[in-house]
Amino acid sequence: MSNPPSIAIIGGGPAGLRAAEVAAAGGAKVTLFDGKRSVGRKFLVAGKGGLNLTHGEEFERFIGRYAGPDQPAGIWRGLISDFSPIDLREWAEQLGCETFQARTGRVYPKALKAAPLLRAWVARLKSLGVELKMDHRLASLVPGKPVTLGFANGEKCEADAVVFALGGGSWPQTGSDGGWVSLFQSLGIRCHALQAANCGWEHPWSQETLATAEGKPIKNIQVTAADHSVSGELLVTSYGFEGGAIYQLGRTLRGMAEPAIGIDFKPTFTEEQLVRKMESVRRSFLEEAKVRWKLPEAAAAILSETAWTDSITLARQVKRCRIPLSGPRPIEEAISSAGGVCWEELDDSLMIRRFPGCFVAGEMIDWEAPTGGYLMQGCFATGTRAGRAAAEFVLR
Repeated sequence: MSNPPSIAIIGGGPAGLRAAEVAAAGGAKVTLFDGKRSVGRKFLVAGKGGLNLTHGEEFERFIGRYAGPDQPAGIWRGLISDFSPIDLREWAEQLGCETFQARTGRVYPKALKAAPLLRAWVARLKSLGVELKMDHRLASLVPGKPVTLGFANGEKCEADAVVFALGGGSWPQTGSDGGWVSLFQSLGIRCHALQAANCGWEHPWSQETLATAEGKPIKNIQVTAADHSVSGELLVTSYGFEGGAIYQLGRTLRGMAEPAIGIDFKPTFTEEQLVRKMESVRRSFLEEAKVRWKLPEAAAAILSETAWTDSITLARQVKRCRIPLSGPRPIEEAISSAGGVCWEELDDSLMIRRFPGCFVAGEMIDWEAPTGGYLMQGCFATGTRAGRAAAEFVLR
């Protein structure tokens, strides 16, 4: 065993940076390796939207946002309790980045930027003695005591423990290209295939619909897939839909043989109430509905693909508009990914059961969550658990 005990962190995204911080604070000698020329590239991309760090909703609802096959009972209750949304906000403020909670419950830095927070974070890591080694892309792994790591640049290193935080398969330009999956599988570590999550879904619109609806949001609607319904909004795109509502339904849609959504454009009205608002109408039903029902422009464009001859049939469609989907957008375009290391391969400390001293954090594990701060919180929470456990492993 090296002296002092050493920990290697593979991956410089939020999960890896947090694992490095926790492990170094625990007294271990930490080296962080990343395949790019700088750390935090996915963190900076997230910052273009203001850097949604976490969410302020109540705890039970919060932990219910995390999904994935075969998750251990209570795993997210423990992970989020270890590093909660309150903890995350306090952590950011300790780095000089005050946060605020928006009306939606989403939590952002007051500066609405990622770069100042990342700079302060890297400075803290260096003050803790963390060594950063860039342009080190993982190429080989030999578990053991110590763990031997090989990199694409020809270098090798040994460590008493390793935290792998290489991300999923979304935003590959930032480094999370999923290349680690084949390496892990070659070692017998079971992984589910990486799939696009929090992504757009495709539907072939007519040119007439796109001329009016493309780029237009449809707000305050209810969207259903199979037996799962959510409230939110959709954005009509050239290829189909984007938006929070369809992101939340991604897991359900992926499980459907023929994916489709049902949209209730007026969820606060019953079908009968809508019909009563049209009692005097005898022609131009959709045009009248746009005014009397206050239909969004994009919704009216979608409904215009059918010729309407009575208000009853139109009201029924407004409440239950079924739209088939041909599939999700490519994983490279997705905000996040599902799939990764199966939970059964990990113990409660996020250590790979068959390879003591090897831990996994972040999107490499098979979980998913909607946008809204849950993804970032999940990466911080798993990074905290893995970093702490790695330090305990080498220092015991």
